[in-house]
Amino acid sequence: MSAGDLIRVFYGGVAIITGGASGIGRAFGEALAARGCEVVLADLQIDLAEEVAVGIRASGGEAMAVELDVVNYKDVLRVVQQTAERCGRLDYMFNNAGIVIFGEASDYEVQDWDRSIDVNLRGVIHGVDAAYRVMLKQGFGHIVNTASIAGLIPWTMEIGYSATKHAVVGLTNTLRAEAGHAGIRVSALCPGLVRTPIIYGGKYGRWIRDYPKDQVNKLMESTRPFPVEKFVQVALKQIARNKAIIVIPSTYRVLWRIYRISPLLGIGVARMLFHGMRKQLKQFES
Repeated sequence: MSAGDLIRVFYGGVAIITGGASGIGRAFGEALAARGCEVVLADLQIDLAEEVAVGIRASGGEAMAVELDVVNYKDVLRVVQQTAERCGRLDYMFNNAGIVIFGEASDYEVQDWDRSIDVNLRGVIHGVDAAYRVMLKQGFGHIVNTASIAGLIPWTMEIGYSATKHAVVGLTNTLRAEAGHAGIRVSALCPGLVRTPIIYGGKYGRWIRDYPKDQVNKLMESTRPFPVEKFVQVALKQIARNKAIIVIPSTYRVLWRIYRISPLLGIGVARMLFHGMRKQLKQFES
């Protein structure tokens, strides 16, 4: 194996980031580019992705934007293969695109379940499948799947999101067990509440019930979301160390630990938080 056959952390590397136009994806793109990594920002919001890429290039980094719907496997495969062919390598695949549909389980319709599964689970599967093929051939690479603290513990008021993120954690851990022999790293990124558009619904997610947007935003702000720029700085350090499960901010590890020690207690805590949130939201109903 030559020096060119090793993963580059992060200088001189190549990274694809789905959902790269905003939120965590955008912050990863900017931070990686600042570290000398060439980034491909893949997103349905192509105009916004282009703006981010222009800003990165203006700062001296290497970036390009591509329009991508992660639900379409052929398009994901095309972006991955074209990037690997153009750059001669693929060091990182950040399967980051996701949506949240907020509401109680009783609010959900089947299309809400389908949309959550399509984007949050199938989208990750598509990215994993396409990138893993390339990385197996080159003998190195790091797949980073954005799950959530909602993929480690019960997380109410977003049941479709929690279900799919639990699946992403399971997928990631299993792939890590299988991929290690081939020199491929795999990590599950499990953010707590981070200040990004997704916690307010984002462009493609939504609140099922029609709550006043300003009141919902105020409620979400009251949880003191973690700054996204700080989140990414911490995450990249742990990705460089090849951590398997990355939980940020660290305070959420307490909830994860409670659930691992006593699932019944963890569910009890989730139930308490659910009733608290429900009571607050009831105040917004007309």
